[in-house]
Amino acid sequence: MLFDKVKAFVVQLDGASAGTEPVFGGGQVVAGRVLLELAGAARVGALRLCARGRAHVHWTESRSAGSSTAYTQSYSERVEVVNHRATLLAPDTGETMTTLPPGRHEFPFSFQLPPTLVTSFEGRHGSVRYSIKATLHRPWAPARRARKVFTVIEPVDISTPALLAPQAGTREKVARTWYCNRGLVSLSAKIDRKGYTPGEVIPVFAEIDNGTTRPVLPRAAVVQTQTFMARGARKQKRAVVASLVGEPVGPGRRTLWQGRVLRIPPVGPSILHCRVLHVDYALKVCVDIPGTSKLLLELPLVIGTVPLHAFSSRSSSVSSHASFLVDWGLGALPEQPEAPPEYSEVVADEEVSTAGENLFPLLPDINLGPEGPFYAYIQEFRYRPPPLYSEEDPHPPTEAIRPRCMTC
Repeated sequence: MLFDKVKAFVVQLDGASAGTEPVFGGGQVVAGRVLLELAGAARVGALRLCARGRAHVHWTESRSAGSSTAYTQSYSERVEVVNHRATLLAPDTGETMTTLPPGRHEFPFSFQLPPTLVTSFEGRHGSVRYSIKATLHRPWAPARRARKVFTVIEPVDISTPALLAPQAGTREKVARTWYCNRGLVSLSAKIDRKGYTPGEVIPVFAEIDNGTTRPVLPRAAVVQTQTFMARGARKQKRAVVASLVGEPVGPGRRTLWQGRVLRIPPVGPSILHCRVLHVDYALKVCVDIPGTSKLLLELPLVIGTVPLHAFSSRSSSVSSHASFLVDWGLGALPEQPEAPPEYSEVVADEEVSTAGENLFPLLPDINLGPEGPFYAYIQEFRYRPPPLYSEEDPHPPTEAIRPRCMTC
């Protein structure tokens, strides 16, 4: 039987090496070969190739129609972003079968991806998957199939003006206990830009003014929000990817965060332009107030794949950061900066320690570690000279800062 004669049937991609697979982007060419190894001469009908990319979401919700009636509502939606078909082996004209000799046979293929795609993604209620499937049709036997999954990362360049703009906000809340006014808590927070890449640190500048009679506790966290959309309904899943907890602020006291560091771990980039699912990020700064709900301030983030450009964005980043520090009363940048630190010190591997309960459930373990395709893709841009030392002051001034009202 032919089944016994097929020793190997696999799909391989060009550019793959030991332990690593190529990563593709919109408009690129995907090339590879289908390998077929036969133990003896065999007759085959055709060898066909199908490449697909799909964004798919699905979830169910239980609903009640009365005290004794319940039913389950299902939501599902699918968007096809890649669909390529080709015939790699076909019988000669007038023939229905082709006889292949024993040994190893290679059937090359290539196709171009559409210019705009969606980044590969795996979530609780949806996914974006790309794959290549080869099908070997055989007489009097089931078809033999081989499947290869490949990764697509749509570039997100954080050097655009919109993602280099500082983000800031202010919130305040009156603490009440049993209809009694316990005082006002105000919160102001700023970050120097909107776009970051995994491995970077976010310096958080914040002012917490506690006008109550009890201590309050400030926190900050980078939160990922997955939004799935189908049939006019939405389903969201939130998780914390990085967090920090500040020191308690006593009654009638004011505290400044002069660039508290939050490091972004290896996570997938933002997905903003897909019809059925989105992946968004935000920096959430909150203050726990005893006896009342939290005071929460949210600043939008975009996690990109292309870090800041080495030259074009550096000058704008430095000037923006300088005015940013002056606005917060943290002084000017040093005129004679010291030698830059080692890059390993800027993106150290230690996780920022956390205390107390989190704002949201922790992000589950997924394959986004340093060996994964997302982090490897970004590391391609990482090995450049470190940023100017004046872009971030590791020794902020410690002199007393006169009290003043902070505004955006």
